[in-house]
Amino acid sequence: MNSYQIEVVAQHRIEVLERILRVIRHRGFTVTQMDMQLIDDKVRLKFTVKSDRTLVLLVSQLDKLPDIFNIDRVL
Repeated sequence: MNSYQIEVVAQHRIEVLERILRVIRHRGFTVTQMDMQLIDDKVRLKFTVKSDRTLVLLVSQLDKLPDIFNIDRVL
């Protein structure tokens, strides 16, 4: 199982974290670590996820969410 780290910058709204976590779960990834930092009206989320699937699958689906500003892979 592969482990990946991603950083997501999104609009700070109540439902955004729930949507992100739902996409992660539906795409077959498991969150093993999460860090959240509030910056004005935005939120920076750092996730460590595990899966046998490629990270491209997850990033492409997260990018479709309307409140996402940026997604970066952390090496």
